[in-house]
Amino acid sequence: MVVFHVNGKERRVDVTPDTPLLWVLREKLGLAGSKFGCGEGLCGACTVHVDGQPLRSCVTPVGDVRGKKVMTIEGIPENHPVKKAWLAQEVSQCGYCQPGQIMSAVALLKKKPKPTDADIDSAMSGNLCRCGTYGRIRRAIHAVGAGASTKGGKKP
Repeated sequence: MVVFHVNGKERRVDVTPDTPLLWVLREKLGLAGSKFGCGEGLCGACTVHVDGQPLRSCVTPVGDVRGKKVMTIEGIPENHPVKKAWLAQEVSQCGYCQPGQIMSAVALLKKKPKPTDADIDSAMSGNLCRCGTYGRIRRAIHAVGAGASTKGGKKP
């Protein structure tokens, strides 16, 4: 039995401690927002926060989060500035990578409320987007940093 907190609620799961956190979230807890991409922690589609830090859930054994606080994309409120900016900047195309992108952006903005392009590049470099929406992702992050997450400013 592994006990940890997910999106503010204590959860108990009867799995072996070496089970990847991603599969526990998706299959045992029904939280399918975090996606399986590469299975090696390289693409960022599975990113969640553990005790406030972004972490790749596909390569993290659930035993490693015992007693810790896990936040998934489902735990980020719909009115969060990053989610608003994602909509305003029309970031999503296919959307598959976006939960991980958003989780990484939220962590970045918590650490650096007004990030530079270099800060964004560094924090987001491990998040791959097959659709190539990197420019829109950057604009959305800058919009939040500028306090303009719901304003237009879209560029083709």
